[in-house]
Amino acid sequence: MSPALALVLAVACAPPQSSVVVAAAADLQFAMPALVDAFSAAHPGVHVDVVHGSSGAFFAQVARGAPFDVFLSADVAYVDRLVAGGHARDRFVYGTGRLVLYSRAGAPVSAAGGPAVVADPQVARVALANPRHAPYGRAAEAALRSMGLYDVARPKFVLGENVAQAVHFVDSGAADVGFVALAFVRSPALAGKGVWVEVPATAHPPLVQGGCVVATTKEPAAALAFAAFLQGAQARAILQAAGFELPGASSSTSSSSLSSSPSSPGGVAPAALAP
Repeated sequence: MSPALALVLAVACAPPQSSVVVAAAADLQFAMPALVDAFSAAHPGVHVDVVHGSSGAFFAQVARGAPFDVFLSADVAYVDRLVAGGHARDRFVYGTGRLVLYSRAGAPVSAAGGPAVVADPQVARVALANPRHAPYGRAAEAALRSMGLYDVARPKFVLGENVAQAVHFVDSGAADVGFVALAFVRSPALAGKGVWVEVPATAHPPLVQGGCVVATTKEPAAALAFAAFLQGAQARAILQAAGFELPGASSSTSSSSLSSSPSSPGGVAPAALAP
């Protein structure tokens, strides 16, 4: 047999590569590359494509039959509703998100002052993800209400499609401060760009995040493999380093105080938030 014919036969007989499309909450933007790389190393026959956006928007798309294989939501309630409606299965929880107030470096009003700074007259615009479909936006509203700050903050709201856009509003100067995800401010992309302070977890309902396999997936085995990987030790370590609290782990952050830190390598991270 000629070498050329052997190569053709080898390619023809090779198992087809599976392709999985993951609809992932925006707060996973900086954790997903490491998660996908680790999964791909263990499953070289599975190609993973990731689309990021708001959990509420993805919920509606999955319910309408969008061609996703796995859905990762910043609010596990969306997953539960899809499972109850027969649109998804194999529900799991992968972590709990954490809400922070963020301001860019050198801004007239620093987020280090805590959520109360939204009442400062110098703060004209407060960014948050749209509460209609974004869990972090709903958490921000709940926190402001619990602190008695909602009425003064509401006229200043600048709503982003998701938490990533809320971060952009602050970084671009379109907003003075913003309620965003800890997973963003701890990312290398925001190193040196701003200051953040964590909102007490008791000020809002927990941001329990979960995933599922979409019922209409054409790649059930590959989708299940990715879902299983996200519940394993390697994925848990990546998610924890990115700023998520793991399922079954007690929060390491004091609920009675605010922790703040510059979003920079040179800043001293609060001990309560150390990875």
